[in-house]
Amino acid sequence: MKKQADRVKAPDMLAEYDFSAGVRGKYAERFAHVRNDAVVLEPDIAELFHDSKSVNEALRVIVKLAGKQAHKTRTVQAAGH
Repeated sequence: MKKQADRVKAPDMLAEYDFSAGVRGKYAERFAHVRNDAVVLEPDIAELFHDSKSVNEALRVIVKLAGKQAHKTRTVQAAGH
């Protein structure tokens, strides 16, 4: 028989968890295509937004305003050309 090395057990892993028949990476391919575009806000900004919805609304307003500004710039450049 093989002698198992003494391992430090993680406090949240109970003795009844049996991973001996587990297959490493069995579902890895399924999740390889899942997007995880998490953005971490700085603490001072996170205090201003209480949920994802409010962050998304604020960003949409900024994008909309930036789009209008970019359109004005292109129009002025085209007229001066």
